[in-house]
Amino acid sequence: MPRLDELDARLIALLTEQPQIGVLGASRALGVARGTVQARLDRLIARGVIASLAPTVSPAALGYPVTAFCTLQIQQRKGRQAVVDHLAGIPEVIEVHTITGSGDLLVRVVATDNADLQRVIDQIVETGLVVHASTTISLAELVGHRTLPLVQDAAQQA
Repeated sequence: MPRLDELDARLIALLTEQPQIGVLGASRALGVARGTVQARLDRLIARGVIASLAPTVSPAALGYPVTAFCTLQIQQRKGRQAVVDHLAGIPEVIEVHTITGSGDLLVRVVATDNADLQRVIDQIVETGLVVHASTTISLAELVGHRTLPLVQDAAQQA
């Protein structure tokens, strides 16, 4: 897979810092033709480097200030898909990952408060497909989800 070059990295950084800028604004800021920006953007999307142009939504700003991580052990005989389908139907479940180690799934959930978190956990385990759930409440997010340093490093290695 081709690496990112400096222009790709600058475009991604610009869109990360100013997501509302648009193609024309990006072409002006980067000093390249609008068509060049559009072609680069299309290529980065097609390659999956840019996974989404959707806004980043803050659960806390929506009234869900509690974040927790649940490690789930599931019934292996039933398979993972039934559990994943169940979890996908719970609005407060915002991420699900398969993992190695003692658990099978790592689930990031949000809640309005600790009592609401208990309701969400009860909903997660209600199907009987979860053998054990272990929950850790996040006290503070010190480094949020970020990819820009990775983009910059990838461009330097090209």
